[in-house]
Amino acid sequence: MEPTEHNRRAWDEIHRLRAEALAGERGLPPQVRHALADLTDKRVLHLQCVTGEATAELAELGGVVTGVDSSGAALEAARERWPSILWVQADPQALPRELRRGRFDLVYSGLGSLVTVRDLDAWLRGIVATLREGGDLLLFEEHPVALCVDGLMHWRESYFDEGSRRLGQIVTSVVRNGLVLRALEEYPPRSDSWRRHDARVPETFLLYAQRV
Repeated sequence: MEPTEHNRRAWDEIHRLRAEALAGERGLPPQVRHALADLTDKRVLHLQCVTGEATAELAELGGVVTGVDSSGAALEAARERWPSILWVQADPQALPRELRRGRFDLVYSGLGSLVTVRDLDAWLRGIVATLREGGDLLLFEEHPVALCVDGLMHWRESYFDEGSRRLGQIVTSVVRNGLVLRALEEYPPRSDSWRRHDARVPETFLLYAQRV
């Protein structure tokens, strides 16, 4: 179903409010900062960058960064704060040709990015097309198990329900689309998370893969 103009305006408003709420905050999770190598002069593509907090931090770490998001309002907010960064409005599942030329050293995609991905294989094929040989994918995302519990830590659905996206499916798609899995880490809830009361449920994961 195609999004309506009303839905587009609502989505843009959400991004605008998020930009105001996150003003001054840094965007990269500690696990990602720890995993990153030296980014000096590295070409970095940040997918689903939203309002650009993490994108700006990647640039501060030395990367030559391009931020991509489908929301014009989100990118407008990012462009106002960081005009020296290249911001591209595009569907991350259908990246424009100028990005799919195998020139990036790193593609980073953070929390919430997979929620909007309808076709995981198509999304990953686009990522592979952007990476040079030896280039890296770093994906930090909510753990699929965590998405199956509610705010009271009650199971609202089975992890194995038809249509659910499981961690094994994500890993399989990564490998199937031409990347070599280098590492996969799973993390418990943060101390400030509403899931902190039950550390048995993984909250996030970090996947590192490479084009060879």
